Amino acid sequence: MPSGLWRHRDFRNLWLGQTSSMFAAHMVAVIFPLLASVSLNASLFEMGLLSAAGYVPYIGVSLFAGVWLDRKPKRAIIVLCDIARALLLLAIPIAWWLDLLSVPTLLVVALLVGCFSVVADVGSASILPALVERDDLIEGNSKLELSASSASIAGSALGGGIFQLLAGPVSMLINTVLFALSAFFTALIRGERKGAEGSDGTQGAQGAEGSEEGAEAGQSIWRDMADGVAFVTGHVTVRTLVLTTLIINFFMAIAEPVALVFVTRTLDIPPYTVGLILAASGAGALVGAVIAAPMSRLLPLGRLLVLTATLTGVASLLTPLATLVPAPAAVALMVAMYVLDAAMIVVYNINVRSYRSAITPDEMQGRMNATNRMAGMGVMPIGAVLGGLLGTAVGTLPALVLASLGTLIAPLVLACSHVRTVKRVPVPQPEAEPTA
Repeated sequence: MPSGLWRHRDFRNLWLGQTSSMFAAHMVAVIFPLLASVSLNASLFEMGLLSAAGYVPYIGVSLFAGVWLDRKPKRAIIVLCDIARALLLLAIPIAWWLDLLSVPTLLVVALLVGCFSVVADVGSASILPALVERDDLIEGNSKLELSASSASIAGSALGGGIFQLLAGPVSMLINTVLFALSAFFTALIRGERKGAEGSDGTQGAQGAEGSEEGAEAGQSIWRDMADGVAFVTGHVTVRTLVLTTLIINFFMAIAEPVALVFVTRTLDIPPYTVGLILAASGAGALVGAVIAAPMSRLLPLGRLLVLTATLTGVASLLTPLATLVPAPAAVALMVAMYVLDAAMIVVYNINVRSYRSAITPDEMQGRMNATNRMAGMGVMPIGAVLGGLLGTAVGTLPALVLASLGTLIAPLVLACSHVRTVKRVPVPQPEAEPTA
């Protein structure tokens, strides 16, 4: 017999839909650059534009998506985004059959798919608190993160295999089907709550009725966006959690381009071994998704967040240490780094996401997640560019050490804040019965 949230019909449908969507997204992330490089012979500059197309929507679309998701039923918007992505990907094999497929066409499709993916991403993070109870958030996020980790490993491998097996553009038909399946299962969700209770069971700063009335009265979307940003920056706990996530993402983005050059040139590790090392990240993410719930029961929430953020920074220091040992040991160190780093990041993300959702009023979930996504993902292209510049200026080894030390700023911020004293994810308290 299924147990826990597996017995929750709406959560099962959300999980099935999100799993299909995640597999499709990871396959697309592999097939798009392969299409550009192999099938369309794109230049390096065009490949860079295609890579940037994945980040730009987070900067330009996130806040609008948050307002939209807080004004309208989230389930319907996620379904719409899945259908839109399915149709956009269907356009690629059609354009190929008509001999109209080109790099500019691929860039336009990638950018549009990215826009709908940002909305769906924010929506999926925002709808979970409207489907399950607050004390089930960690279990729900753990199950969804387990799917994300599996999709990261299997989806990426399947993307390359399907591209090679089928004619390149035709491989997009598989992803069209997966996004259509995601839309189907998400459409089966029936229990999305529309209430506006805060984490303590009281009415939020803006009630659900007030939010709907604001939308009906034509309240400016810019005002709603400003309200979302003001909530995140004005709520000391949410602000702290968003800040630490931003710090981790920024310094990880600095390390990412430098690490690949360091591994292939400084350590002279062959490409097939590099592939195995990178696969360890997916394995670590799976481990993190499995141990997240047990660790959250074993340790107080605040201490757990400080611990996982610290171990993430410490793990990244294993990469520069690999220069001090023989080649086989260097590979083992790199594998250990990727497993530990990914596992701790996943445990951290699951608990932070659950904590943020629990303390955010229902009518603010979309805008809170959108602001977090924009801040966390928006710094990554900046960090990647700075990483390249830093590696050029001081060398790959010093750049990696500086990036690792920078990551350790995040647990320091958490340790100096009130978050370190939090025992567990808060749950709503029942309201007292009125006395006669």
